[in-house]
Amino acid sequence: MSARRQVSLPEELCAAVEKRFCSRFGSFEELLEFVLKEIADTNTDSLDQAEQEMIEKRLRDLGYM
Repeated sequence: MSARRQVSLPEELCAAVEKRFCSRFGSFEELLEFVLKEIADTNTDSLDQAEQEMIEKRLRDLGYM
């Protein structure tokens, strides 16, 4: 098993997330691990490109480009 790290989060945030999402996961820790893996695996270059295209489209629609 890999080393673990402790994280301190606001109780209100944890409770809201548990209430909304933990029925799909075994625990808050499993949910948090899943979310962090998804973020780490996301190709930020493609997100940046998609965001850039969306901004350019909005500017064109507004007549600035």
